[in-house]
Amino acid sequence: MIGLSLALEVKRRHPGSRLCLIEKEPACGLHASGRNSGVLHAGFYYSADSLKARFTRDGNRELTAYCESRGLPINRCGKLVVARGESELAGLDELLRRGKANGVELHEITAADARAIEPRALTHTRALFSPTTSSVDPQAVVASLIRDAQQAGIVIRTNTRYLRKSKGGVATSSGTISTGYVINAAGLYADRIAHDFGFASNYRILPFKGLYLYAPKSQTLRAHLYPVPELQFPFLGVHFTLTAHGRMKIGPTAIPAFWREHYQGLSNFSLAEFIDVLRRESSLFLKSSFDFGGLALRELRKYSRKRLLALANELLSQPLPSKGWTWGKPGIRAQLVDLHERKLEMDFRFEGDDRSLHVLNAVSPAFTCAMPFARLLADKIEGFVGGRGQLGNEVGSTGSVEAAARGSAA
Repeated sequence: MIGLSLALEVKRRHPGSRLCLIEKEPACGLHASGRNSGVLHAGFYYSADSLKARFTRDGNRELTAYCESRGLPINRCGKLVVARGESELAGLDELLRRGKANGVELHEITAADARAIEPRALTHTRALFSPTTSSVDPQAVVASLIRDAQQAGIVIRTNTRYLRKSKGGVATSSGTISTGYVINAAGLYADRIAHDFGFASNYRILPFKGLYLYAPKSQTLRAHLYPVPELQFPFLGVHFTLTAHGRMKIGPTAIPAFWREHYQGLSNFSLAEFIDVLRRESSLFLKSSFDFGGLALRELRKYSRKRLLALANELLSQPLPSKGWTWGKPGIRAQLVDLHERKLEMDFRFEGDDRSLHVLNAVSPAFTCAMPFARLLADKIEGFVGGRGQLGNEVGSTGSVEAAARGSAA
């Protein structure tokens, strides 16, 4: 999603440039973008000084308009955020404050109002309603962007894996590509590629597995239903979402994975990745700024279907039946960790210079934010190339895709 959006933005600004987007898989969007929940977030979770706050608000509007103009599926169902007790009311107040600060439409409503929106919603005293939160079909969006890219003259090479930086370009599994500028939006592997170019020395990607549990088709809700999140984590807790086609699901989880593409069983197992990830996770267990050990233990329990359903039922006045639920396709969150501070990066982060740009942290809601985020990145590329300067650690104050531009990309 980020790689396609950025390639399109660069091509719009510089129609004479030659762009080649390389994808290691047989098709684009088989990892984070295609396994995304499809929720278009509104932008009230994030502090106003973050990139996420601005880009989620703007991206929601832009991607909604894009889907409607292309005739892509969109479910404008809205979102309820409910409080499970007195202790969570302060969290509701903080979300409302952030929504107002971010210029996002968000309504404080009574428990009776919440039940009018979704009769089974259970909340203590009051709730929040976000009318602009919706759902799209992630694979349909990615397919549409691919068509846009091809029509714009962007070359997309699938089954082409980045191997290493080479003199004057990048070495790939399909040969060396000569490059004028390299854009790294490689998701789970963004840190590795950045290291080849001298960036991200203080960072590593830590993979978190997102499991989805799909309800039987006879069960559904009228709106997304979320708990008040723990705002010190970039995860939103167990919640109900609706797909673009109205199917209800629970998730995603945020279970620590043991290698980068640790979707299921031993598929895609890498011994080197296993050792490296286990070492990072063990270090965070011993010392971290965010209680990694407690988070990991809570999340690992969510491998249990019974446990996941029990947590979700806390949001409902009547528990859902336990039969007929099926696991959906899991996803992996490419979460950036600051090795020195031993903390999760909460906002988008990128680094670059006059030769390359590296998108290091593009976690949720990056799908929603992709279009305005791409404009900022394109601005930075133009600044780097125009001034022959260098930027490190650019961030708001708070696809497994690699794109290589041949010739003058900026």
